[in-house]
Amino acid sequence: MNPTVAVIGFAQAPCRPSAGTTSGVETLVPLFRQALLAAQLDRREVDFWCSGSSDYLAGRAFSFVSAIDAIGAYPPICESHVEMDAAWAFYEAYVKILAGEAETALVYGFGKSSAGLLRRVLALQLDPYVTAPLWPDSTSVAALQARLAIDAGIVTEQAMAEVAARSRADALTNPYAQVRGRLDVDDLVTAPYIADPLRAHDCAPVTDGAAALVLAAGERARRHRQQPAWISGVAHRIDPQGLGERDLTTVPSAVAAADAAALPADLDVAELHAPFTHQELLLCAALGIGDRVRVNPSGGALCGNPMFSAGLTRIGAAAEQVMSGRARRAAGHATSGPALQQNLICVLEATP
Repeated sequence: MNPTVAVIGFAQAPCRPSAGTTSGVETLVPLFRQALLAAQLDRREVDFWCSGSSDYLAGRAFSFVSAIDAIGAYPPICESHVEMDAAWAFYEAYVKILAGEAETALVYGFGKSSAGLLRRVLALQLDPYVTAPLWPDSTSVAALQARLAIDAGIVTEQAMAEVAARSRADALTNPYAQVRGRLDVDDLVTAPYIADPLRAHDCAPVTDGAAALVLAAGERARRHRQQPAWISGVAHRIDPQGLGERDLTTVPSAVAAADAAALPADLDVAELHAPFTHQELLLCAALGIGDRVRVNPSGGALCGNPMFSAGLTRIGAAAEQVMSGRARRAAGHATSGPALQQNLICVLEATP
C-alpha cells in the first residue's frame, strides 16, 4: 500500500535546563507559528489537534487544558490528548487521517522536567505493587539495565563513551541542543560513576521543552510541501511493566514494532529516542541498525531530553532529514516507560 499521509512541517523549542516559565502557552504559541509556517498552513486549516503531556510532571490534574489556550478560542477545534510522549499523539493523529476523519493535523508535546526531581517523579511509572514502593529512581533502573547488557557482552563502557562523544559532537550543528561539544573518550571512561555503570555523560540532561509536527493527507501534503516526508509504516508495542518479567537487554517490543512497521534494512538515518548511551546500543543491536546508518545526527535525547516531546522530536528530526533531501529513507523512534518498556517506530520516505 502506498503511503497516504506525510509530515509537512516540524518545529521545536530550544532544549533548556529550565524554560523560565510555568506556562505551556508561552512556549507553544511561537512553536505553533513556526510549525504552521513550515507547512504553509493556516491555523484555521488544521482539522485535528492532538497533544502529549503528563499531569504527574506538571503536578496538577488536567494540566493540558490550559495549554489549549495557545491554539486560540476561535474557530472551534477538534482536539485530543494522550498522557504520554507526543509520539503517541502523532500515532493517534495519523490514524485519524487514515480513517478519513481529518485531512490535516497538528501534533504537539511539552513538558517542564525542571519543576520537580525528575529521577523520582519517573518512579511513578513503575509497577505500583512491587517496584514503585521501593522508589528506585529512573537512573538507577537504567543502570541495572546497563549492567545486565555489559555482563552479557552486548555493550561496553568504552562503546557507551563513544556514543556520548559522537552525540555531543553531532549536536554542535543543532541550535536546539541543550549540551554539545567535543569530548575525549579516554577522559569519559575515567569519569566517576553516578549510578554504576552509568556516568554523567551516559545520561540525558533534565530538559524543559516542546515540539510540534504537522501532518497532511495525500494531495493536500503535496500542495503544501514540495518534498513531504511520507509515512510508510508506524507501529508501537509494549513489554511487561515488571522489570523481572522481560529480558532488559533485547528490547522485544522495539523488535516487534519494527517488524510491524516494516523497518527497511536500507535506512539512511535513524533518530532513536535513547535517554541513556547503552540504550542506543541496545536499540541498534535489536533493530539491526548497522554502521552505514547515521544514528541521531541531531545529537539525540542525550543532548536534550524534554519529557513528553523528545520522542516526537525524534520523528520530526527524521522527517526533516527526508524533507530537506539529506535522506531518502529515515526512521523515527520513541520510547516510554522504564528501561525501554514501550517502543514506537515510524518509517519515513521521500517518495510515496
